[in-house]
Amino acid sequence: MKCSNGSPALWASFAIILFAAPKAGARPSTGFAQASNVVHSSPAPSQDNTPAGPADPSDYVGAETCKACHEGIYNNWEKTPHWKTTLDTKGGPSRQGCEGCHGPGAAHVAGGGDITKIFIFKDHSAKEINDRCLTCHASGPQQMHAINSLHAKSDVSCISCHSPRHAQTQEFLLVKAQPELCYSCHLQQRAQFSMPFHHRVNEGLIQCTDCHNPHGTVAAKQVRTSAAQDAVCFTCHADKRGPFVFEHEPVKVEGCESCHTPHGSPNVHLLKVSNVNLLCLSCHTTSFANAPGAPSFHNQAAQYQACTLCHSQIHGSNVDHTFFK
Repeated sequence: MKCSNGSPALWASFAIILFAAPKAGARPSTGFAQASNVVHSSPAPSQDNTPAGPADPSDYVGAETCKACHEGIYNNWEKTPHWKTTLDTKGGPSRQGCEGCHGPGAAHVAGGGDITKIFIFKDHSAKEINDRCLTCHASGPQQMHAINSLHAKSDVSCISCHSPRHAQTQEFLLVKAQPELCYSCHLQQRAQFSMPFHHRVNEGLIQCTDCHNPHGTVAAKQVRTSAAQDAVCFTCHADKRGPFVFEHEPVKVEGCESCHTPHGSPNVHLLKVSNVNLLCLSCHTTSFANAPGAPSFHNQAAQYQACTLCHSQIHGSNVDHTFFK
C-alpha cells in the first residue's frame, strides 16, 4: 500500500503500532531498556546522600579562650608535649589545643561553663576515653593493637596510666614512674620481683615495658618480640638466640618459660625448680614422647650431680648433639 508522505496521521498510527505491540519474545531496544533502568534505580527525592561535612570552625574558640578561666590548668598543660598541637594547623581546629581532646568549646563558653557541653574525661567510660585518645595516637607504632589489648578489654583507660596535665614523668606522661605504676594492679608480679633471684626491675636496670607493650601485641601477655621477631628474652640474652646446628627443641617450641620463670624465682637462674635434674627429667623420661630418656648409667642419687655439669650448652650447640660443648 502506498502512503502519502504528507499524511502525518498515518505515520503517527504506524509509530503507535510499532512500539506498543512488539513481537512475542522480541528484545526491547537498548535505548528503552536504559531509560527503564534509570527510572527504577533512581533514589527517592527525599533521600539525602550528601556526605556529612567537617565540623563548623565557629564551634571552636581556641586555647587562649580556655586559658581565661582555666589558667592554672593551662599553665601546667603548656609544659607538656600536647601543647605543641596549638602550632599544628594541618588538622584544623579539631586537632588543636584544648579542643583537640575536649571537643569544640563554643557551646561550653556560651553556656557559662556548662560542663555538659564539653568532653570531661572522668565522666566517660574507658572505651570512650580510649577512642578519644586514639583519634590521634592510633597510628603510633606502639598503639597499633591498642583496641584489642588486654588493658582495653579490662576497661583500663588511657588516663589510668597517663596524665596529659599532671604527669609525674616527662617521658610518656605517666601518672607514676615504673614499676610502681604497674604494681598498682599487678600485685602478684610485685611479689615475684622481690624473690631472691629476679630480673632487676626494682633496681631500675630494666623496666616492665622493656618486655611488655602495655598497649597490646599479637603475642600472649602483651609480650614484645626482639628485632628479629624472636622471643623478647633474646634482646638481652643474645648468646642464647642461635640459630644452632643442634637446637634444644623447647627453646624454639615452648620458649624460655618452659624452664624459667621470667619475673622472679627462689631458684638460681630463675629456674622453675631447685633441682636441675628434676627439671630435665620432667621431659627426659622413658615415658615422655620424643624426648630421649636418661641413660641407665646416670646416677641421680649422687649429691651435687647436675645434668648441666656435662650438658653445659643446654640452650643449643654447633658441634655436639648432646650439648656437651
